[in-house]
Amino acid sequence: MAQRGVMSNIIWSITILAGGMYGALCLYLFLMQAKLLYYPNIPSRELTGNPADINLDYETVTLRTSDNVKLHGWFIPAAHERRGALLFFHGNAGNISHRLTSLKIFHDLGLSTLIIDYRGYGRSQGSISEHGTYLDAEAAWRYLTESRKIPAQEIVIFGRSLGAAVGAYIAAKQKPAALILESAFTSVPDMGARLYPVFPIRLLTRFHYNTEKSLLSVSCPVLIIHSPDDDIIPYENGRQLYKSAREPKSFLELRGDHNQGFLMSGQVYRDGLREFINASFAAFE
Repeated sequence: MAQRGVMSNIIWSITILAGGMYGALCLYLFLMQAKLLYYPNIPSRELTGNPADINLDYETVTLRTSDNVKLHGWFIPAAHERRGALLFFHGNAGNISHRLTSLKIFHDLGLSTLIIDYRGYGRSQGSISEHGTYLDAEAAWRYLTESRKIPAQEIVIFGRSLGAAVGAYIAAKQKPAALILESAFTSVPDMGARLYPVFPIRLLTRFHYNTEKSLLSVSCPVLIIHSPDDDIIPYENGRQLYKSAREPKSFLELRGDHNQGFLMSGQVYRDGLREFINASFAAFE
């Protein structure tokens, strides 16, 4: 009888300990979400280069958001007669200096490009937050349409990974020529539930970045780009976003992982972009 009582106490103690550890992990996930989501210091907040390093002319741009945060960015003008502009929202790691290859690709397509660092990234001021990134996107849109006087129907919005959620948000509020989402997730809660299936992520999450919800309000042509080999954001996310997007819409399948897919796909990637962009601009001619 005494032995059974001891065993019962041990089991109860283990249960309490396990419950306490589980609760502590839930609290950690709740409090540390920003650090789990944003990586402005990986690989570094320092700029490692600029467009001149790849023989592109550029202008340094300083934007001020509606909540008075100063953002840093670059405007890379098209080499010849302007055919449109691209608004570039990058992923959650590094800064604009780590996107030179993509800037060259869009320049070769004949587009002027504005790329910005979100608040807390690169040389931009402030601290990163979901609401803050939306304010950053709005400031970038105002810069192109008001300061540069570029008509909305001549602007293509491009977002990669986390930037796709930001791009979809601004495309839902404005009327650009087109929206391109590359390696995008449906929402942060969806990704969190996949990564941490034993935790009630949908109850714990303080971030949403609901790309799929934004897409429901996007009326311009949409191109979804994703690779079945994506090792960070499942291919099914891209297919679901394509399913949710309104017509006209296109899907471009890449090969390669999350960070190298657009490079490994080479000409397939470039041709897919060119075909979609040409068709989108033709709709306004």
